[in-house]
Amino acid sequence: MSRIPRRWLTVTALTSAALLVAGCTSNEPQTEDDGGDDAAQAAPAGANDEPGETVTIGFSAPAADHGWMGAITTAAQEEADRFEDIDLQVAEGTNDVNVQISQVEQFINDGVDAIVVLPFDGAALTEVATQAMQEGIPVVNVDREFSTPEAARVTVLGDNYGMGRSAGEYICERLGDQGDAVIAEIAGIDSLPLTQDRSQGFSDALAECDLEVSNRVDADFTVQGGEEAASNLLQAAPEIDAIWNHDDDQGVGVLSAIENAGRDEFFLVGGAGSANMMREIESGDSVVEATVIYPATQAADGIRLARLLAQEKAMSDLVEVEVPRMVQLYAPVVTADNVDQYLPTAFES
Repeated sequence: MSRIPRRWLTVTALTSAALLVAGCTSNEPQTEDDGGDDAAQAAPAGANDEPGETVTIGFSAPAADHGWMGAITTAAQEEADRFEDIDLQVAEGTNDVNVQISQVEQFINDGVDAIVVLPFDGAALTEVATQAMQEGIPVVNVDREFSTPEAARVTVLGDNYGMGRSAGEYICERLGDQGDAVIAEIAGIDSLPLTQDRSQGFSDALAECDLEVSNRVDADFTVQGGEEAASNLLQAAPEIDAIWNHDDDQGVGVLSAIENAGRDEFFLVGGAGSANMMREIESGDSVVEATVIYPATQAADGIRLARLLAQEKAMSDLVEVEVPRMVQLYAPVVTADNVDQYLPTAFES
């Protein structure tokens, strides 16, 4: 593929996850309207799933030391395997930002056709991603945003603010008539914008039913961190009505701390949508009542989008003839009423 810099569009477009799952795109040429109307014509559905020119895509993500992150990487590899025209180059997962920067630099030096990167730290990876873009290599930024939108041609995000709102709205439905309800929050890594967005969404939703967070601790998205944070929380709060835990992987440790403390006067809402938390919901005898999905398909969607960009294709479910600048995925709540729908495709913590 040519590496001549392309003219990236600057208009931000937002589309649903359904468009990506459908994968209906086209490389068919546009035809002129006989009546002289030069509006873009919708492309035939499914045409871009047919093999095209082989493209090399570089993929870098943090270490798969976390169930959700492992699912992200596995899904990306499986999606690439579906296409015979993708040569996926996977860098070893790392939580060292300097190593990840070097990985992206290597992709640039190798002249890949596109790069998909889930940064360990979006701000730290912004400069090297911008360099790739300036070299004419489209970058797909996944999950943790760069400091500037110019560092990526497409950004694929979960809805972190919406995730917090969904958790808060569920708790409001359960406890909204109890103005003195004690609400606790176990956050992830507080320095990350995604954690800040989740907390803000949670707080905003609770405020609408006149509730607020009474006790808050932060963990680190790990089992050990979740157990330590939950132990501290339970010691500080002798009575709790509801807990929102941001992450189901650290939730394994949270549940361990709850069991060790012998506490069950509250219900818990999880975050991310792991299979083990869904089984807790399904059992009907756990403090876990719900979990909010944070899709582990983001990098897989990124691989598909990178293929389209490298092959200069578009998405036929849109009238627009270019791939959107941003895609944000939905954050549904899983409860006993719908757990059967989500459990078969959930990741293991």
